[in-house]
This record gives sequence, C-alpha cells and structure tokens, in this order.
Amino acid sequence: MAVPIMHKAARKMAQSHLRSDLDMTTGELTEILDLADAVKSNPKRYATALAGRYLALLFEKPSLRTRMTFELAIKQLGGDSVFAEGRLGEREPIEDVARNLDRWTHAIAARTFSQQTIEDLARWSAVPVINALSDMYHPCQALADFQTLREKFGELRGVKLAYCGDGNNVAHSLLLNASRLGVDFSIATPAAYQPHAKIVSQSCEFAKESGAKIVLTQDPLEAVQAAHAVYTDVWISMGQEAESERRKATMIPYQVDERIMTAARKDAIFMHCLPAKRGQEVAPEVIESRASAVFDQAENRLHAQKALLLMLLQ
Repeated sequence: MAVPIMHKAARKMAQSHLRSDLDMTTGELTEILDLADAVKSNPKRYATALAGRYLALLFEKPSLRTRMTFELAIKQLGGDSVFAEGRLGEREPIEDVARNLDRWTHAIAARTFSQQTIEDLARWSAVPVINALSDMYHPCQALADFQTLREKFGELRGVKLAYCGDGNNVAHSLLLNASRLGVDFSIATPAAYQPHAKIVSQSCEFAKESGAKIVLTQDPLEAVQAAHAVYTDVWISMGQEAESERRKATMIPYQVDERIMTAARKDAIFMHCLPAKRGQEVAPEVIESRASAVFDQAENRLHAQKALLLMLLQ
C-alpha cells in the first residue's frame, strides 16, 4: 500500500485548465495522486486551504458522484459551490457564460455531452475550467481510479489493468494515464466500439517511455489474463439511448462475470466508475463480491478532486 505523504503542499499546475488528462504532465499526475493520499489521511490540515474560493458546477447531464464529490470537496476545503443544470449554449453563447462565471467564481467544473463545450469554456474563461466528464475524457474519474489501484497494490508500475466493453471516455482516460504511469493496460472491445485511434496512438507513444504494455484485443479472456484489476463501464452512455438494442447485443460477450474474473489473478479487484447496470456490463455476483472496489473508487473521487482543486486554486 502506498505510504501517504502527511504534509504534502500543493504546487500550482502549469496548465490553468484541465480540459483533458493531457493538461496534467506525468509529474503533476503523480503529484496529484500523492496529494490525494495526503488529503485523505489528514483532511483537517486542508480544511481551510481554499477558504473564500467558489466553484461553479455546470452540468448538462445528471450526476450523483461527480456533483456530490465536487460540492463536498470545495466545502471541505473551506470554499463553496454554485450549481446550474442545462444544455450550455442554448440560452446564451458559451463565451458569455464563461465570461460571467469568471467574474463571480474561481473555477468552473463542467459535465458536458461534447468535448468541444469544454474547449470553448476554457478558451473564454479567465479561471480554471475542469472537465468533469465529456464524450472524449473523464480525467477526474481516472485520478480516483489510479489512487484506488495504488491503495490496493502499492506502486503502480508493473500493475496490469484490464478493461472490457465500450472504448469510451473512461477507457480513453485510463489509457492515457496508465501509459504514462507505467501501468500495463489491456482493453477488449468489439470491433465497432474500439477507443479513438488518436488516443491509442498517444498512449502507445507514452508507453515507450514508461515501459507500460498496451494491448488491444476483441477477446475479453485474453485481455484479463494475469490482470490485477478488471474494469468495465456501462454499454449505453447518456445520449446513446437510440443505440441501446444494438449495443446490448454486441456487448454480451464482454460482460464481466465470474468466468472473466476467474481468468484474472486470484487477488484481482473489480472496478467500475458507476452507475452500474447489473446484469448487463457486470454480473450482480461480481459487483457485490469481496473483489469489488467500486465504492472505494467512488470515495476516492472526493479525495482526488480535492487534490486537483488544491493544485489549480491554492
């Protein structure tokens, strides 16, 4: 298990925004994970670190974990948040939204359908914009995931993470961060639902430097061989409802069930960003098993996002 850094101070990130995982350098990624451990171990030390800071939450999609953990994170650091829900750019231009909010608040966390919305907010905002989820990336989830992996297995280098299912935004963020942290990553997807070619190419380049092994396959049993962790996500994300039946039929072989978990290491954990559809991407007996780390991941959303806010705002 990683040893928490008890008195870790926050260093300002070089980039002023977190539009994608790549706005964090590899060094900053590790620093955020270290700081997340420190915050989790000694929350009182940081209880007033962001006093007087205000976070705007702009959500185009419903949320439990992302909204609650960002609201709690800023409040537990001494600040506060304001929340607005609705499609950005419909009532007034995104550039106007950004330039209003940067007069009133110190950062904007946006959960959007399109990555372009994140890019537009960042272009016009004078305060940090945080990607709280888009169609291309989910960097805040990935931070919590790698914090959880470190807690379970100690050093990340040499750990194997296997992903089964849709090559979506979560898969993209896991790929980009695993390849930089030296985590072996294998992903099994149907041919029609592979991760974006650009993300794969970037990740393979990072892996050359870190020594991580990146494997893409259509065979879930091949992907999970010797895996320390088996990860999946929903087959139908918000906005993809029209594709439901086709996606379900294609994804059935990728359900994480006991057969899949047995093919991984004996001490393998099961991971999911939640919400989960039991009986679809994961069998009920797996998500409710002792191997399941899904609620550890959910808890670590709070700590990882505290660390991120500290490095952007302190």
